[in-house]
Amino acid sequence: MFEIQWGAPITLYSAHNCVAERFSTIEKARHWLRRNWPIVDDARHAALEKIDSAMDCMSPVKEARSAFVAAALSAGFVPDRAS
Repeated sequence: MFEIQWGAPITLYSAHNCVAERFSTIEKARHWLRRNWPIVDDARHAALEKIDSAMDCMSPVKEARSAFVAAALSAGFVPDRAS
């Protein structure tokens, strides 16, 4: 199995404990959204849909990346400025 790179890594910081997590592949983002995400909301659901679609080559990876960042903001994460 190969991993899908989605450009520059996205680093998210937890607003509560300043722990950072780096996402450089769509697979890691998908895993986190499914297993480690702190809230279940519409933004998380939309990000999972976009990621699944991109992994099936049905939509651009760029859209999945944008949806993931939107879900991160909705969940209270602070993305690195470079993300």
